[in-house]
Amino acid sequence: MKHNSFKGFLNPEMERTLAAEDQVDLERLCKRPGDRILMAAEEGGIERIDARFSGKGYAPHRHDTYALGLTVRGVQTFHYRGAARASLPGQIIVLHPDELHDGGAGTDEGLSYRMLYLPPEDVAEATLSAGQASELPFVSTPVISDPEFQLALREGLSDLDEPIGSLRRDSLIAALTQCLQRHGGRARLRKSVLHWPGLQRCAEHLRENAVGSVQSEELETVAELDRFTLARQFKRAFGTSPHRYQVMRRLERARAGIRSGVPLASAAVDAGFADQAHMSRHFKRTYGMTPGHWQRLLHSTDWHTKSDRGCS
Repeated sequence: MKHNSFKGFLNPEMERTLAAEDQVDLERLCKRPGDRILMAAEEGGIERIDARFSGKGYAPHRHDTYALGLTVRGVQTFHYRGAARASLPGQIIVLHPDELHDGGAGTDEGLSYRMLYLPPEDVAEATLSAGQASELPFVSTPVISDPEFQLALREGLSDLDEPIGSLRRDSLIAALTQCLQRHGGRARLRKSVLHWPGLQRCAEHLRENAVGSVQSEELETVAELDRFTLARQFKRAFGTSPHRYQVMRRLERARAGIRSGVPLASAAVDAGFADQAHMSRHFKRTYGMTPGHWQRLLHSTDWHTKSDRGCS
């Protein structure tokens, strides 16, 4: 079947350009049947993946980032905020931090999609104005058809084997934040005075001490806020609680170890979990699959180097 993901959304010249790019992708992926995940190198907290699934891909789970995706082929189905959803080729998926969702293919054709995981602190920083930040934009409609949003995402999701780079990253964050604000109803957002310097120090402290134990009293001192104000403001700024934020940083450390070949049990302990079972519980709640399953999907193809560009 000819790849036709973005037809009808862009002008003819752009459609021809995208068709040529997509043909390269198809040639690169030929002779590689089955489910798999291709994962780009993480840059400044931004993660990018190219995934293919048949049937159910993920059990219910939740991230602490915005999950911004483009459906490339097939029908992407998922449950989100109490309703069944479906995304067609060319449509955009927007999932808010800490919102429960699952995912999979809606037809026998299977599913291909690309996803960018954007840290909410990047969005918050991009909205800073006169020392104040609005609450994180919430996009109530998780499936969107928007050419401007689509182009911004394609900029970030193309060339996964090439780094984004700092200049491109800053422009990407600004563009995606504008799209999120526009679809999130920026004018209707309730403005909140956030103690942003203290919240930033708090997040940095949790990142630096992800492996160890952090007490509420520590964070009160670091943030210069009482624990209840801190909990409320941290959620509004970063989309999740301080405790879950720390757990997510542990999971990032564990995933890096697993990708590099560290045994699961060792990766769990190195990341600060009590044992492999402890890590596995949090891993599945966050990514919708066990660490072992994720590891198999990640290594189901050798697409990790620039030399792997096509079919032999």
